[in-house]
Amino acid sequence: MLQPPVKSGPRFDNMIQSDKVRVIDENGENLGVMYTREAIEQAADVGLNLVEISPNADPPVAKFLDVGKYRYEAQKKANAARKTQKTQDIKEIKMRPNIDDHDYDVKMRSVMKFIGEGDKVKMTLRFRGREMAHQELGMDLLRRVQEDVAEVAKVEAYPRLEGRQMLMVLAPK
Repeated sequence: MLQPPVKSGPRFDNMIQSDKVRVIDENGENLGVMYTREAIEQAADVGLNLVEISPNADPPVAKFLDVGKYRYEAQKKANAARKTQKTQDIKEIKMRPNIDDHDYDVKMRSVMKFIGEGDKVKMTLRFRGREMAHQELGMDLLRRVQEDVAEVAKVEAYPRLEGRQMLMVLAPK
């Protein structure tokens, strides 16, 4: 007979599998080991549910909790964590192998700004026409970029050629 997969996390009174549980009341005091049915009845008398906190313990640990309040607080905690987390975006900077110095400086300011914000930067170098015959110019340019950002960023993906484009990915240190 197949059994359903065991989900991690708290189990509520209708899901507790074991005959005996170690019970903790709503104030955090240990009531000792008792039969699960008896513990469920005691929790109902107080107006709470019996929730299995630690199913792997011997005997499992269960606690008197208000399930609605528990779920509400867990959801609030998850929302707060989601709000504070920083997603790392990948910003793309496109160049050509024969870029002028001033244009290069403008692009490098953008790279520094993106890395300062904690984002990864994908450097794309596009070759057109006969520029494909001089790929060493593109490698020299990407090497120059790598040297200019050495103190604030590390190279995550070294320069590689994909068709007519040379790509390199920089990540903040």
